[in-house]
Amino acid sequence: MLSLLRYMARKTAAQQMLAIKKRSRVPGVMITQYVEELPAGKTTPDFTRKPMSVTAQEGKKGFFKAMVSGEPAPTVTWGRNMGEVDDPQIYKARYDERAQEHILEILKIKPDQADTYKCFATNEYGMAVCTAALKVIEGKRQIITMPYKKKLPPKKDGEIDPKLLELLINAPKKDYEKICADFGVFDFRWLLKRLNQLKKERADEQAKQLENVKQIEVKPNGRAEFSLDMKLQDPNSAINLYKDGEPVPYGDDENSKHSLKKTGTKYVFSIKDPQPEDAGFYQLDVEEANVLATDFQVPDVDFIAKIKDVKAFESEDAIFQCVLSSPLNRITWSKEDSSLEHGDKYEITVSEDKLIHTLRVKDCKMADDGAYYAIAGITTSSASLKVEADPNGKGRKGKFKVNMPETKSYDFQSPPSFIVPLKRRTAPQGYECYISCAVKGDPAPRVTWYRNNISLNTNTNYLITNVCGVCSLLILRVGPTDDGEYKVVIENKLGTSESSMTLNVRGINTCIRFKNCTFFHKEKYLSVHYSM
Repeated sequence: MLSLLRYMARKTAAQQMLAIKKRSRVPGVMITQYVEELPAGKTTPDFTRKPMSVTAQEGKKGFFKAMVSGEPAPTVTWGRNMGEVDDPQIYKARYDERAQEHILEILKIKPDQADTYKCFATNEYGMAVCTAALKVIEGKRQIITMPYKKKLPPKKDGEIDPKLLELLINAPKKDYEKICADFGVFDFRWLLKRLNQLKKERADEQAKQLENVKQIEVKPNGRAEFSLDMKLQDPNSAINLYKDGEPVPYGDDENSKHSLKKTGTKYVFSIKDPQPEDAGFYQLDVEEANVLATDFQVPDVDFIAKIKDVKAFESEDAIFQCVLSSPLNRITWSKEDSSLEHGDKYEITVSEDKLIHTLRVKDCKMADDGAYYAIAGITTSSASLKVEADPNGKGRKGKFKVNMPETKSYDFQSPPSFIVPLKRRTAPQGYECYISCAVKGDPAPRVTWYRNNISLNTNTNYLITNVCGVCSLLILRVGPTDDGEYKVVIENKLGTSESSMTLNVRGINTCIRFKNCTFFHKEKYLSVHYSM
């Protein structure tokens, strides 16, 4: 009830003032501005990261997280379509100062809490609102179909999540860190003892040999696959597939939605044309024993900047880089149809904000030629690597000679350049205008905006941002003085680059002077004033 009263109070206040609908830079966010003109240095609220939809199991905790901007700093409140969020025994709203995140914590999820939730960010100049869905997996049904010979007791605070153990038990050790990170566990050494004990129990139960277990991931061909090598004592054993505890029918050909391909002892299960509704907890059983569990997640994410074609000489490193619309702990990197792992040959890194993902191919050889893929959720970006023979190859072979100059470590820095340049714009007077470009460079380039060769970086009439190389300038209310040429100059210690465009403002007065008369033109009307 309290949240409803707050919402109605905001709505009433907004109706008493001028309400201007604005477009957010983040898809799915609606902004309402309460004043006709914003004071210098003040802005309406907006979301720099909106809450993502959540799928959670009944009885577990759930979290919605959001990051907001605005001057003055907005107040964040939460609501839902079919209920209230004001019961402190069920909902807990808080702010994490370290991560700068506003969090709605649902302490013990029930099926009737499945709903569309709303997040409001408000200050005296406006309001921003966005939505996120909560999907609940009913725990009772999950426990009934959980393929343990012995039922596990309900998880208590501080105990290991059975779902986490189920994913780890057949996963290779190199995947432990990635799987634990998805559950928010970053120190997994304490659970290894329990995991080893469960492995021993499960080995006696299964009476079969498993090797080369690979968790589910989307492949460049668009199919989501997981696989394992398995030697069965009884070749006629029934193999069953479950999703969130429900049986999943599958076929033996690639035209089936779910299919099984068997080659010798290798089993490959795949999902054709995966969609968000295919996300879930998949389990593979042989007769009554569980042999594999894998969690298929389909985050709501897209590429702001896709990977680009790269050329490199032999023995050099090649770098692919992409920028995501929403943060992810990791994405899948592939060459042709084979997934790539961080190691001696490939270096896979993620920026601190989880938006920029980088693949470095070390010491390129001719065999490294080919197509590379970055896969985020069910979205794919591809580019090619072309490796060319080193024109100084003879010199490289002689690098062990005494008369060769001292070797130096390779410098991966690069001069600034534009991934997406500025483009010509036309905007009506009195509306907002959004101008953007995307840049790259190492070290990260310094960005300066100009209008008619006058710097705008300290001009409070413009909202200037730079998020992971995506540079934007927002004119909140376009006026006659905003007409002209805009230019972005980027520079670092290795060089400078620039891009420019022209903004034409519709609806402004234009003046053409002749010897003894002046013509004023506005829209379709023309008037002539003679001078004596």
